[in-house]
Amino acid sequence: MQADQILAATDLLCLRLKKLRFGEPVTHVYNPLVYARTPHEAYLRRYGDSPKKVLMLGMNPGPWGMAQTGVPFGEIPAVREWLGIDEPVQKPKVENPKRPIEGFACTRSEVSGRRLWGLFAERFKTPDAFFQDHFVLNYCPLVFMAQTGRNITPDKLSAKETAAIQQACDEYLGTCLSTFAPEWLIGVGAYAETALKRVAEDSNYEAKLGRVLHPSPASPAANRGWSEAATGQLEALGVW
Repeated sequence: MQADQILAATDLLCLRLKKLRFGEPVTHVYNPLVYARTPHEAYLRRYGDSPKKVLMLGMNPGPWGMAQTGVPFGEIPAVREWLGIDEPVQKPKVENPKRPIEGFACTRSEVSGRRLWGLFAERFKTPDAFFQDHFVLNYCPLVFMAQTGRNITPDKLSAKETAAIQQACDEYLGTCLSTFAPEWLIGVGAYAETALKRVAEDSNYEAKLGRVLHPSPASPAANRGWSEAATGQLEALGVW
């Protein structure tokens, strides 16, 4: 079973990442693959148990998305209502009081996830239709934050910290490539595209590589119409 292979790689990834330590300004690190393992496993088993034509990769969890639900770009209404996943979520061992994990009870909205899953729901109508050929993952499962609760993305870490993350996450991604055997590797943003390119080259995996604009509200371009921009990019590449 493909989901079993990915879950075994997930467990190994979590063991390796657990050993890592991070310096200032990072004070708290969450790994939703641990405390939100139940909904993450439900996502993999329900939608990730077959080969895929297109693998779409994000960078790392958002504080109101995958950090709460365990599902990549996991905006809560999209995960509960469209994907049909609503499972118990535990707590990180050390929680930042300014960024509590409330699981599916969280009332905040992850804009990136709302945009991403909203596009797929509009175009494909049902999850089964989308996941017949597509799958969505994140490269790094860790959420990094400062004492204030400020989110810190992996590209803002030190070179030494980045190298340690990269070693573990590249191996995990390599397993995902060999397991799903996608024809297309699509980075959601430049960071993810770079990771896909590196891992494909290092493992001699042959696939077509592309990128879509990241749906983050921090991107002025995304705020001008992300759905239309991403659709145009995927159509121009020949993915859609």
